[in-house]
Amino acid sequence: MTKQTREVVRLGIGYDVHRLELKRKLVLGGVRIPSDRGLSGHSDADVLIHAICDALLGAAALGDIGKHFPDTDKKYRNISSLKLLKHVGLLLRKKKFVINNIDSTLILEKPKIAPYVRLMQERIGKALDILPERISVKATTHEGLGSFGRGEGSAALAVASILETRLK
Repeated sequence: MTKQTREVVRLGIGYDVHRLELKRKLVLGGVRIPSDRGLSGHSDADVLIHAICDALLGAAALGDIGKHFPDTDKKYRNISSLKLLKHVGLLLRKKKFVINNIDSTLILEKPKIAPYVRLMQERIGKALDILPERISVKATTHEGLGSFGRGEGSAALAVASILETRLK
């Protein structure tokens, strides 16, 4: 008797937020962006990568970024979030999941990220071993409203679609 399989699409949502502060490097999507302020956090505080990690982990029902990379662990202090993302990608492959696509949105008043989007897609794709064309990175402002509008921080949202092969 032949075993039959079917692919199941699983979706995950990720969200992250970090405060902007002086004397920090601004890293978004694995790219250093010139700015007078950067995001505050235990790692490099790459809010976009963190949201993508959570979306992928959520799609696979594997917890969240805090479970896998706790901010109480010194080995993650100032670590590149691309290393965390690569680990998440390896974890998904080990569990036999295939990343279908990622859609993400940065919420940031400034600087503008349009000149860096392609490089972000390439770095994220390389970390996950997927084509950059499977990764969407967009940005929006808060139109001057609230703490994000005042430029006090940044947030990111991400949705990930992964495929799981199941026996029928």
